[in-house]
Amino acid sequence: VAHDSTPGYERTFAVDYIDFYNRSTWLLRDDSWVAIDVPTDVNISVHRDWLLFRPQGDWVVDDVTYPAGSLLAADFESYLAGSRDLLVLFTPDAHTSLQSWSWTKDYLLLNLLRDVSSEIRVLNPSSVDSDGTWASTVLDACPPLHDVNAYAVDDEDDAESGAGNDFWLVATGFTTPTTLTRGTLGASPSGPDAGSVASEHAVVKRSPSFFNEAEYEVQQHFATSLDGTKVPYFQVAAKDLVLDGENPTQLSGYGGFEVSRTPAYSGTIGRAWLERRTTSDVGAAAHSRGGVYVVANIRGGGEYGPSWHRAALQENRHRAYEDFAAVAKDLISRGVTSRRRLGCVGGSNGGLLVGNMLTQYPELFGAVSCGVPLLDMRRYTKLSAGYSWIAEYGDPDVPEQWEFIRTFSPYHLLRDGIEYPETFIWTATSDDRVGPVQARKMAARMQAMGIPNVWFHEALEGGHAGASDNRQAAALQARSNHFLWLALAGSK
Repeated sequence: VAHDSTPGYERTFAVDYIDFYNRSTWLLRDDSWVAIDVPTDVNISVHRDWLLFRPQGDWVVDDVTYPAGSLLAADFESYLAGSRDLLVLFTPDAHTSLQSWSWTKDYLLLNLLRDVSSEIRVLNPSSVDSDGTWASTVLDACPPLHDVNAYAVDDEDDAESGAGNDFWLVATGFTTPTTLTRGTLGASPSGPDAGSVASEHAVVKRSPSFFNEAEYEVQQHFATSLDGTKVPYFQVAAKDLVLDGENPTQLSGYGGFEVSRTPAYSGTIGRAWLERRTTSDVGAAAHSRGGVYVVANIRGGGEYGPSWHRAALQENRHRAYEDFAAVAKDLISRGVTSRRRLGCVGGSNGGLLVGNMLTQYPELFGAVSCGVPLLDMRRYTKLSAGYSWIAEYGDPDVPEQWEFIRTFSPYHLLRDGIEYPETFIWTATSDDRVGPVQARKMAARMQAMGIPNVWFHEALEGGHAGASDNRQAAALQARSNHFLWLALAGSK
């Protein structure tokens, strides 16, 4: 149950969360609950007079199809009364998706991703053209290959401070420490820009720098997956990177639950991976070099909206793993790294991802760091919070669904006679999301099979995060990075 306390618009709602992607919503009116009539896979939100809709799948209303990932608006009271007059605020395309939105007093901020790089649009409901479209202005605050998000400070704050159209801007990138900016939105009153929105903003604070960012560059590349889909990935490396296949490379991914892997600053990656040095003794090209860090934006995530996510649901889960393997192959073919220098890391659903790299693509990787992972997909619904993820993976108790689930259950894909990468499996006793039993049994089975170089670590505290404070988090990250470095950066 939730209450909207906006003065003049006080309302109480009840939401029934059916599964991860479906819900029903009711409004309390005159001591009765009134259902808001939308399909269960259409997410809704309310702001004053407006009811917004974001469909997870294509939504057909009065013979008009609104695509998955679009954003629509309707007058709140008119919609409840039966009107289906919907205004299109955003329509996704092959390159652009909607990640979130936020209302100031007078404007709507849309946080978008265009090929996994941020774009922010400001919509002005008070400036409407002939077909009802709200005036749209791109906020000049998003450098390329960065993650930038805008959020209202407080849309109800206008009466006392005049800050109702203020917004926070949070920006980060692989080589840009997180920066907090505060701005104010205001419409251009006249002239050729009338109706567009101007912004005044200034930096409030920056996070500290933890490594020499100027020595590194961020590139975006696209790998071709097995079905021809172009899969983007970010590469962070020294500006003088030598493409000889000898660079220790850490490949990270997630690919689930419509979670987007966007650019983000990490002092840990900077210090423990990019700046760590080794010496290659391969022929005349021997020289000291650092690590390469790569983030893959595979299907199952939300980088291109709901369709990118749904493309790897349940029986199509293999697409996420094919995408990740395609990125690995592209790194090798481009000369960034080689099998013996390439490692992958992932946690939770990302642990399931790298567990499938271990078992389905062992020829691509020299080492795998697998954290707080899902690995036994036969019994995952019986363990901890697993039952809530049936909408993502399927139900192994339904025989026809187990037939496709078994194809991405790492515990069941282990085979004798395979040369597996060096493996580090880590978890926490207190993890009540996935639970430590999955990591334990995978490591135990690999060791019982006589697979060499299988390492296991279980922390007591930290829950699903694997660490409960900064000291534990530092130890966790150090273990994973040190394991990968030792496995990948030697002269073997």
